[in-house]
Amino acid sequence: MGAVLLTGATGFVGREILSRFLARGDRHIYALVRAKNDDDATGRLPAHERLTAVAGDIEHRGLGLSERTSEHLRSEVGTVLHCAASVSFEMPLEESRSVNVEGTRRVLDFARSCARLERLSYVSTAYVAGEPGRLFREDELAVGQRFRNSYERSKFEAELALRSEGADVPLQILRPSIVVGDSTTGRTTSFNVLYGPLKAFAHGNVPAIPARRDAPVDIVPVDYVADRVHELATRGPNGTFHLVAGRNATTVGRLLEMSSEQLGRSKPVVLPPRLYRRWVHPWLRRKYRGLRRMELYFPYFAMRVRFDDRRLGPGPRVESYFHRLVRYAQTVGWGRR
Repeated sequence: MGAVLLTGATGFVGREILSRFLARGDRHIYALVRAKNDDDATGRLPAHERLTAVAGDIEHRGLGLSERTSEHLRSEVGTVLHCAASVSFEMPLEESRSVNVEGTRRVLDFARSCARLERLSYVSTAYVAGEPGRLFREDELAVGQRFRNSYERSKFEAELALRSEGADVPLQILRPSIVVGDSTTGRTTSFNVLYGPLKAFAHGNVPAIPARRDAPVDIVPVDYVADRVHELATRGPNGTFHLVAGRNATTVGRLLEMSSEQLGRSKPVVLPPRLYRRWVHPWLRRKYRGLRRMELYFPYFAMRVRFDDRRLGPGPRVESYFHRLVRYAQTVGWGRR
């Protein structure tokens, strides 16, 4: 088997995936790192005899690689594992597209040029589903869905590009849902989506939320995601896979109960989204600072979409490790330390 080219190795999920490849197997890993030069790139990753950091950028032509490095990688790489992405919900759509769509196209072009290519594995998101209001299957993509933010839409468009332009490439698409900290330690370096509302709740800044108590909240721990990505990219078949809690997804109501228990706070009032926006939202914004940023995540508490988990089965229940997530977040000051 050829070497592995990994993008996004310095990110939250990418770093965990990298650790699996270094701990399991004997393949050499080339990690594409956005840096001034190879020395700078090397300094951002752990030292390991089977790891080589290369400076590059998926937003640049040829992945920003020098001609010599590019030629070497094209002759050595058998698996291209593309994890790099912008995960910002606030970024303007065109900027998100520059990273998530055009960057993915450049990775596809590079993978196509690899003489020993066995597979291109792309880490997408289950939320390319947008909001179809029903079970979303792994073999589905464009179903007339609406999107909550530029991240979801740009990742959807990246999948469209891969499907339409990558028919000649052995392709694997991996779709995790909301990724949180490690299920054993609670550790995370990414305090977004679930953590923003939890932090505000811990500080007493969430008296009411726009939500549906029975809305599914699909959460998976980063160790589960990294394990599945490593297994699939190493020896799994091609195709699309959901890395989700699926049938084990929790609900908004249950999440509020667990949060109240762990944080020692009264549960917030749950209001229909339309009522909240029309009557409660303006008053809360004046009273509670920082509410605007938290509102980015409110749409995820009124969803109806559920994810098909037939190929890999359901991921672990968040109820079994939620207390570890909260404990770790509190220990590090919700990311400050």
